[in-house]
Amino acid sequence: MSEITKEAVVAALSKVDDPDLKKDLVTLNMVKDIKVDGTTIDVTIELTTPACPLKDQIQQDCINAIKEEIPAADKINVNMSSRVSSSAGSKLNAILPGVKNTIAVASGKGGVGKSTVAVNLAVSLAKDGAKVGLIDADIYGPSIPLMLGIPQKPKIYQSAESEKMMPLENYGIKLMSIGFLIDDSQAVIWRGPMASGAVKQFMSDVDWGELDYLIFDLPPGTGDIQLTLVQTIPLTGAVIVTTPQEVSLIDAKKGLKMFEKVNVPVFGIIENMSYFIAPDTGNRYDIFGSGGGERLAGELGTKFLGGIPIDPRIREGGDSGKPIVYGIPDSEHSEKIMGISRNLAAEISIKNMSNSSFGIEIDLG
Repeated sequence: MSEITKEAVVAALSKVDDPDLKKDLVTLNMVKDIKVDGTTIDVTIELTTPACPLKDQIQQDCINAIKEEIPAADKINVNMSSRVSSSAGSKLNAILPGVKNTIAVASGKGGVGKSTVAVNLAVSLAKDGAKVGLIDADIYGPSIPLMLGIPQKPKIYQSAESEKMMPLENYGIKLMSIGFLIDDSQAVIWRGPMASGAVKQFMSDVDWGELDYLIFDLPPGTGDIQLTLVQTIPLTGAVIVTTPQEVSLIDAKKGLKMFEKVNVPVFGIIENMSYFIAPDTGNRYDIFGSGGGERLAGELGTKFLGGIPIDPRIREGGDSGKPIVYGIPDSEHSEKIMGISRNLAAEISIKNMSNSSFGIEIDLG
């Protein structure tokens, strides 16, 4: 039996493509470690996000490729790790130096569950192992402190160089909201410059530390404040939340056009309140219509990231401060949201990697 070499393992893995990035793992620098001990092979593959929806498929493809290329191998261990790819440019680095990606969650109109989607996306990414922050930029309706069960006020610490607020944390999420700084019964009556100024402070005057994803829950609509915010925030990209009904889809289209005008890529459409499953009969009811989000994504040339069914438990989770993906993780609704968050993470990786240059960096010593 000829000796098994690391070069042979590399040759095998060069035949395995990342299904999203459309390149092989060796070219993508995802092969980080190879150990050969007799007929045992240990390989470490580093994905571009812990929320990769195809992690299990890539792992099995690696095992199959090594078996085919090196039939003498008795034991093959493929360990999956991750390091989130970064979109950080000079503008983002200057304002948020430890943040790799910034994502706006937006809607063309109110009432579509945008904040609920933003919270559950953030918690889903954190459950998969990512470092996640959330800015409640919905200045006029800051509901996220309630949804994440955080009644406290942020603390301020001073150093010789600066004065910073510390974000509050729950469910692995770092959060900052205008809701922490005002009385619950107080109306926020601000013009656009004041609102955008507050969001700027949430970026520059808060110690976010190291984050893979910082999510912004934007106010609904496409008016002056939304335009000011998306021009102010150095965004990696955005997602649009809609419902299946036509009136919501019309406004979602306007939201997408707004991002196009300021050169912010849209990662896709999320359809909330897609359908309802009656708990007593199991029958499905398309209360607000059917397939609207997917049709809109096709029409506008963007991805359909997925649909979330209606369920009173989603609302109950928001009211009680326990998001459904954390409170009822085995439900169909949680699985749908986790799938959407992984699809979003994949789209972010595709964008970031398309802007990268590749070179093979495997230590065969």
